[in-house]
Amino acid sequence: MFMNVADKPIVDKDILFEDNHLIAVNKRSGDIVQVDNTGDEPLDEKVKTYIAKKYQKPNGAFLGVVHRLDRPVSGVILFAKTSKALDRINKMFQSRDMHKTYWAVVRNRPAQTEGTLINWLVKNSQKNVVKAYDHEVKGSQRAELSYRLIGQLEGYYLLEVNPVTGRPHQIRVQLSTMGCPIVGDNKYGYPRGSLKRSICLHARRLEFEHPIKKEQVRIFAPLPLDGFWERFEQF
Repeated sequence: MFMNVADKPIVDKDILFEDNHLIAVNKRSGDIVQVDNTGDEPLDEKVKTYIAKKYQKPNGAFLGVVHRLDRPVSGVILFAKTSKALDRINKMFQSRDMHKTYWAVVRNRPAQTEGTLINWLVKNSQKNVVKAYDHEVKGSQRAELSYRLIGQLEGYYLLEVNPVTGRPHQIRVQLSTMGCPIVGDNKYGYPRGSLKRSICLHARRLEFEHPIKKEQVRIFAPLPLDGFWERFEQF
């Protein structure tokens, strides 16, 4: 079981951006985005509750899920508050017009301080694990990201990662395949898991053109206050 994060409601300080069409939340590691077989309350329901209470909507609020973050991952996640915004944001993700930046902490220094990783990923749905290949295989999906080393602290290395594609577990498995598993991610090669059941992968920034207003939007997610991540705020 995860810690009691799943029981914590969304409050004002969790909101990174909101207007009539969109709402962005700083997701805590341990929250699930949508309902699964754990029975824990998902983040989308928490956000619906937050909106309904804030704007006094007795019949509930509309909320559209446009992308996801793995349960042990923290950071900015965007939802649509109208069907019009949902449709347009979905198309923007499909056309790769949403620019996502992640921070990842690893223990092994990458051989190159920056580069591009291209792999072909195959997901085992029964085990909920992804395997990476350096060539196309049957049932695989092409995955691409760029990374650069932006900081070093106390034997840990901070990578800034920009995924080009949005495959399940993509950053986790590609960094691990490079020889740099994410701290705490024992599913993908880190020698031990975190007692908090989190991994050091944080969705740091999301940039896009507003689907209705056509204005540029840039959303930053502060790092988790967990006694470890704060050390990297200087970068």
